[in-house]
Amino acid sequence: METVKKYSGRLFTLEVLGILIALLFLVPFYFVIVNSLKTFPELAASTAKLPQTLYFDNYKKVWTIMKFPSAFMNSLIITVFSNIGLVVISSMAAYRMVRKPSKFNNLIFLAFVAAMVIPFQSIMIPLVRVASGVGLMDSKIGLIICYFGFGVSLNVFLFHGFIKSIPLEIEESATVDGCSPYGVFWRIVFPLLKPMSTTVVILNSLWIWNDYLLPSLVLNSPELRTIPLATFSFFGQYTKQWDLALAGLTLGVLPIVIFFLAMQKHIVEGITAGSVKG
Repeated sequence: METVKKYSGRLFTLEVLGILIALLFLVPFYFVIVNSLKTFPELAASTAKLPQTLYFDNYKKVWTIMKFPSAFMNSLIITVFSNIGLVVISSMAAYRMVRKPSKFNNLIFLAFVAAMVIPFQSIMIPLVRVASGVGLMDSKIGLIICYFGFGVSLNVFLFHGFIKSIPLEIEESATVDGCSPYGVFWRIVFPLLKPMSTTVVILNSLWIWNDYLLPSLVLNSPELRTIPLATFSFFGQYTKQWDLALAGLTLGVLPIVIFFLAMQKHIVEGITAGSVKG
């Protein structure tokens, strides 16, 4: 018979601690959502109280002022195409480094790992100069290419560990059957990378969708604004429209929160699978 584990005091303490930490992280969401449903005078009087009446006019105003459909499409296009490029580039680069080990490839991989610890603030001025020199400024394509450069390091690191867990015999069998090197990767290896590809897409989406600093440097035209840039328009030099800004933040965060909640289980699956060999 199976032994039933006793519910110990240590387990109870850990559960209580976990609940408290979860509530601590949920507090900002409470303040954002609750205060987005208040009038400005009510918000200024108290930010912690629940609204007396649900004031949805903030969302109607924000939808028009932010030009939310346009900002949403800009964020969606940039996020989707950045993810596609990052997955393709990073998976192919990691596959080459794993299957063709050499001093040069090991050095390149070390450079990717080292690049992960370089803060963006230290290179943003050179980035603007280089992007301006090659004509990448003020365009969605230019911003997507910049995301390729900043996201590929972490993605290559994750794919590198995952590809090590794929048996080499599968690829050798495909080669014997007459499959080309590209055919081996796209027909055999890449479908096996689905768990890690899903993890990479989720992590990249959370970063790119909510990013403010890089789009603010690259995009200048109002029609190219992403959701974070459009939301920042409510914060002026002398006035801050908190009621509208909080409604804009809620609209902007809602799609990515839904996406994360729907896909979060794949993060653990992908990282766990990639840690079998590393």
